[in-house]
Amino acid sequence: MTNPAYHQLIGHRNVIGLTVREAVPEVKGQGFLELLDNVFASGEPFVGKDVKIVLQRTPGGNEETRFLDFVYQPIKDESGKVTAIFVEGLDVTERRATEQALRELNANLERRVIERAQARGRTWNLSPDLLGALNSKGYFETSNPAWQTILGWSEDEVASMSIFELLHPDDVEHTRAGFELTLVGQPAIRFVNRYRCKDGSHRYISWVGIQEDDYVYCTGRDITVEREAEIELAKAQDALRQAQKMEAIGQLTGGIAHDFNNLLTGIIGSLDLVRRRMASGSTEDIPRWMDAASLSAQRAAALTHRLLAFGRRQSLDTRPNDVNRIITGMQDLLQRTMGERIELLCKLSGDLWTAFTDANQLEGALLNLAINARDAMPDGGRLTIESANVRLDKAYTSLHEDVQPGDYVAVSVSDTGIGMSPEVVEKAVDPFFTTKPVGEGTGLGLSVIYGFAKQSRGHLRIYSQVGQGTTVKLYLPRAQQSAVEPKPVAIETPRGQGETILVVEDEATVRSIIADALQDLGYNVLTASDARFAIPVLQSTTKIDLLVSDVILPHVNGRKLAEMARASRPTLKVLFVSGYSENALARGEFIDTGMDMLTKPFALDTLGAKVHAMINADSG
Repeated sequence: MTNPAYHQLIGHRNVIGLTVREAVPEVKGQGFLELLDNVFASGEPFVGKDVKIVLQRTPGGNEETRFLDFVYQPIKDESGKVTAIFVEGLDVTERRATEQALRELNANLERRVIERAQARGRTWNLSPDLLGALNSKGYFETSNPAWQTILGWSEDEVASMSIFELLHPDDVEHTRAGFELTLVGQPAIRFVNRYRCKDGSHRYISWVGIQEDDYVYCTGRDITVEREAEIELAKAQDALRQAQKMEAIGQLTGGIAHDFNNLLTGIIGSLDLVRRRMASGSTEDIPRWMDAASLSAQRAAALTHRLLAFGRRQSLDTRPNDVNRIITGMQDLLQRTMGERIELLCKLSGDLWTAFTDANQLEGALLNLAINARDAMPDGGRLTIESANVRLDKAYTSLHEDVQPGDYVAVSVSDTGIGMSPEVVEKAVDPFFTTKPVGEGTGLGLSVIYGFAKQSRGHLRIYSQVGQGTTVKLYLPRAQQSAVEPKPVAIETPRGQGETILVVEDEATVRSIIADALQDLGYNVLTASDARFAIPVLQSTTKIDLLVSDVILPHVNGRKLAEMARASRPTLKVLFVSGYSENALARGEFIDTGMDMLTKPFALDTLGAKVHAMINADSG
């Protein structure tokens, strides 16, 4: 088996079932085959750092040099015999190039070139890039002749103005944030902003800045031509996408507005009634209206979750799961949902592979499919749920988009109902498309399941014939690990023992609610609105037991903040909270050891239980 990153490295060629010599013949003579043979023979793992490899990544193309960090880990049977080798690696070519660029930058920005003494060498005078030493107040104390060539400003004029006076007004805030991060030791790499020329025009400059001895040593490259070309291309692409989306937007807007306006009416109306009851001193109905507001808010959250699922933007907790166990655990619920007139039949494979999926999302998909099947059998019938191991070959995947050849666990839900015409099947996964009467269906059911399948790197197929029934097949990628059993949920929220938690959240209301809830549970809470205020705390000697951070933050995102925090606190535990994040779509790829995630909105009891579990978990 291989994963997508491996396919990207070797050029998306089909290697399943081939020997290494057959799959990547160009590595012969580079030492990798010999290393593999030695691991098989010795049973000892091999760790490679920054190892050069030459690959032909496109058919008939030129060979390309890459650099890898990797491990050859032997897999042994009970007798100690090596049966396979697990290969885990990271393509570090770009990182190596960046490190080399930084080394070259340090060499070019030697203090003797740009210090106050202004010992002007050939590089300083002839460089086409802007060079200078920036003090902590935002003034360039030295600048090279390129400033006058590119922007029109003399050295004295540059020194007389703060960088914030030279910036385009729209770039001042994010540049100020980046400058503050640089002053605390975070290098600026390819930081882009617009500088004002003496004639009043602006040019795009890409900066590299490194802090040392109270100065930030900077080099800036004029990328105006490239950036303007990118902007024009982006405008053309946006216009095309906008034209393509107009029909879908028309379908989505009406359904979303209708549902959310109803839910908001329930929330606002309930809270208004609570306020009136409190003003009149009548409190007996307040719990009922508070419950009504909470119920409407929960329904709004569920609708948002379904919409994100259709757009493939909800955060999945993917892990190895026993699909048969999930189906078996739902049988009673499904039978009650079907009623007495529909027979439920489960045909589960006895040797089913483990599937890599989100158990909660799979349960929701099965329930949704079962409800659709029930509604398609008003006079009764039979609902059959089957599980099977399936291998999709290239002949199949060449006919279907967004699915790769390989091993899958297939879950089929079949009914004996009225069926669908080919025209209806074609539209079945479109958002808000439904064949049910007004008020009886949102049209999000199958579209949500389709989004879940695609985000799980799986596949969905619908087979139907009018009068003969419908089968929906959900293909989930096979996992090589054993299934992870679900952990029991705590009945009541455990309390803290004065542990210190740093909460980083840019939305003031959410930050206040999280902080108050954790303080009520006995924790000492520190707060910060973004990374600029969090970093000094993380770099101080203050004891911090847990970092709770939003994923989407201004200036520096939550994942990057966690990496910076762990540079000085390597064992710090981190809990991310997110409505959704493009980088958080698959938790297994986003979260390292000692990290976890909660998806907004969440109950405060759920937050308290998660925080307590993380703080008290074995750090090893």
